[in-house]
Amino acid sequence: MKKSTLIIIGIIFTAGLHAQTAKSKTPLVDPVTNCALRYYYYPNLEAYYDTKKNVYIFNQKGQWITAQEIPSGYRGYSLYNKVSVFITDYDDDDPVQFNKIHKKRFPYNSQGKFKNLTASVD
Repeated sequence: MKKSTLIIIGIIFTAGLHAQTAKSKTPLVDPVTNCALRYYYYPNLEAYYDTKKNVYIFNQKGQWITAQEIPSGYRGYSLYNKVSVFITDYDDDDPVQFNKIHKKRFPYNSQGKFKNLTASVD
Protein backbone atom coordinates (compact mmCIF):
# COMPACT_ATOMS: atom_id res chain seq x y z
CA MET A 1 0.00 0.00 0.00
CA LYS A 2 2.79 2.44 0.91
CA LYS A 3 4.67 1.56 -2.27
CA SER A 4 1.70 2.32 -4.54
CA THR A 5 1.04 5.59 -2.71
CA LEU A 6 4.66 6.64 -3.20
CA ILE A 7 4.48 5.77 -6.89
CA ILE A 8 1.31 7.85 -7.35
CA ILE A 9 2.86 10.81 -5.51
CA GLY A 10 5.99 10.48 -7.67
CA ILE A 11 3.93 10.50 -10.89
CA ILE A 12 1.97 13.57 -9.81
CA PHE A 13 5.16 15.38 -8.77
CA THR A 14 6.90 14.56 -12.06
CA ALA A 15 3.89 15.66 -14.12
CA GLY A 16 3.75 18.92 -12.18
CA LEU A 17 7.42 19.63 -12.84
CA HIS A 18 6.99 18.92 -16.55
CA ALA A 19 3.98 21.26 -16.74
CA GLN A 20 5.91 24.08 -15.05
CA THR A 21 8.90 23.59 -17.35
CA ALA A 22 6.77 23.51 -20.48
CA LYS A 23 4.87 26.63 -19.39
CA SER A 24 8.01 28.68 -18.77
CA LYS A 25 9.63 27.80 -22.12
CA THR A 26 6.65 28.78 -24.26
CA PRO A 27 6.47 32.55 -24.84
CA LEU A 28 3.20 34.27 -25.64
CA VAL A 29 2.97 35.03 -29.36
CA ASP A 30 0.85 37.62 -31.15
CA PRO A 31 -1.26 35.66 -33.67
CA VAL A 32 -1.28 38.52 -36.21
CA THR A 33 2.42 39.45 -36.27
CA ASN A 34 3.79 36.09 -35.09
CA CYS A 35 6.15 37.94 -32.73
CA ALA A 36 6.78 36.90 -29.17
CA LEU A 37 5.22 39.29 -26.67
CA ARG A 38 8.52 40.22 -25.12
CA TYR A 39 8.28 43.90 -24.13
CA TYR A 40 5.98 45.96 -21.98
CA TYR A 41 6.05 49.69 -22.70
CA TYR A 42 5.37 52.13 -19.86
CA PRO A 43 4.17 55.38 -21.49
CA ASN A 44 4.55 57.61 -18.43
CA LEU A 45 8.11 56.39 -17.97
CA GLU A 46 8.94 56.06 -21.65
CA ALA A 47 10.55 52.81 -20.54
CA TYR A 48 10.36 49.12 -21.40
CA TYR A 49 10.35 45.86 -19.50
CA ASP A 50 12.03 42.91 -21.24
CA THR A 51 10.23 39.73 -20.15
CA LYS A 52 12.94 37.53 -21.70
CA LYS A 53 15.84 39.09 -19.78
CA ASN A 54 13.77 40.33 -16.80
CA VAL A 55 15.20 43.84 -16.97
CA TYR A 56 13.86 47.36 -17.37
CA ILE A 57 15.17 49.61 -20.13
CA PHE A 58 14.89 53.31 -19.38
CA ASN A 59 16.49 56.62 -20.28
CA GLN A 60 18.66 58.24 -17.66
CA LYS A 61 20.43 61.51 -18.52
CA GLY A 62 20.29 60.73 -22.26
CA GLN A 63 21.60 57.16 -21.96
CA TRP A 64 19.47 54.01 -22.23
CA ILE A 65 20.09 51.91 -19.12
CA THR A 66 19.12 48.31 -18.36
CA ALA A 67 18.53 47.39 -14.74
CA GLN A 68 16.66 44.87 -12.60
CA GLU A 69 14.58 47.70 -11.08
CA ILE A 70 13.43 51.19 -11.95
CA PRO A 71 15.12 53.65 -9.55
CA SER A 72 12.77 54.74 -6.76
CA GLY A 73 11.01 57.97 -7.61
CA TYR A 74 11.96 57.73 -11.31
CA ARG A 75 9.71 60.34 -12.92
CA GLY A 76 7.40 60.02 -9.92
CA TYR A 77 6.01 56.74 -11.26
CA SER A 78 4.74 53.62 -9.57
CA LEU A 79 4.78 50.38 -11.55
CA TYR A 80 1.76 49.22 -9.57
CA ASN A 81 -0.70 51.53 -11.34
CA LYS A 82 -0.47 49.18 -14.35
CA VAL A 83 -0.15 51.77 -17.09
CA SER A 84 1.58 49.56 -19.65
CA VAL A 85 1.07 47.95 -23.05
CA PHE A 86 2.59 44.97 -24.82
CA ILE A 87 4.67 45.67 -27.90
CA THR A 88 3.12 43.21 -30.34
CA ASP A 89 5.28 43.33 -33.44
CA TYR A 90 8.86 43.54 -32.22
CA ASP A 91 10.74 40.87 -30.29
CA ASP A 92 14.38 41.57 -31.09
CA ASP A 93 16.93 43.13 -28.72
CA ASP A 94 16.57 46.91 -29.29
CA PRO A 95 13.05 48.25 -28.65
CA VAL A 96 14.32 51.76 -27.87
CA GLN A 97 14.87 52.42 -31.58
CA PHE A 98 11.07 52.72 -31.81
CA ASN A 99 10.64 54.89 -28.73
CA LYS A 100 9.51 57.94 -30.72
CA ILE A 101 6.81 55.82 -32.40
CA HIS A 102 5.66 54.30 -29.10
CA LYS A 103 5.69 57.71 -27.44
CA LYS A 104 3.42 59.09 -30.16
CA ARG A 105 1.13 56.05 -30.31
CA PHE A 106 0.81 55.73 -26.52
CA PRO A 107 0.98 59.20 -25.00
CA TYR A 108 1.06 59.53 -21.24
CA ASN A 109 -2.40 59.28 -19.75
CA SER A 110 -2.78 59.38 -15.97
CA GLN A 111 -5.97 57.25 -16.14
CA GLY A 112 -4.09 54.45 -17.91
CA LYS A 113 -6.53 54.33 -20.84
CA PHE A 114 -5.50 53.95 -24.47
CA LYS A 115 -7.47 53.98 -27.69
CA ASN A 116 -5.23 51.23 -29.07
CA LEU A 117 -3.99 48.58 -26.63
CA THR A 118 -1.20 47.17 -28.79
CA ALA A 119 1.93 48.75 -30.18
CA SER A 120 2.78 48.29 -33.82
CA VAL A 121 6.07 49.47 -35.31
CA ASP A 122 4.78 49.52 -38.94
